Amino acid sequence: MSTHGIVLFGHGARDPRWAEPFQRLAEKLRRARGVDAGPVSLAFLELMSPDLPSAVREQVALGCSEVTVVPVFFGQGGHVRRDLPDVIEVCRAANPGVSILCATAVGEDEGVLEAVVGYCLRQV
Repeated sequence: MSTHGIVLFGHGARDPRWAEPFQRLAEKLRRARGVDAGPVSLAFLELMSPDLPSAVREQVALGCSEVTVVPVFFGQGGHVRRDLPDVIEVCRAANPGVSILCATAVGEDEGVLEAVVGYCLRQV
């Protein structure tokens, strides 16, 4: 049986508090998946660590033969369209035999947009 890890990928920031919602998201996902489903970790494009190649390397070391990268970006901007594919290719080259998949940005999902609509409605 192969182990399938998930890496939540964010931009990164100088202020460490910026990562707090991502840490909460990762913990919620771990609980939702269960302990035997595979690791969930965070990675960042810049200014924070780990970077994506390091996070993928760690998941492979934990026995993952599949890793899905989930860009926690609201839209498919330049980082997701240009930078992320390049980093994914670096990860694939460094981990031959491992299936490294990349989801679309979370903000492109209708369910996420509906959740944001619900949030906005609760503010008034």
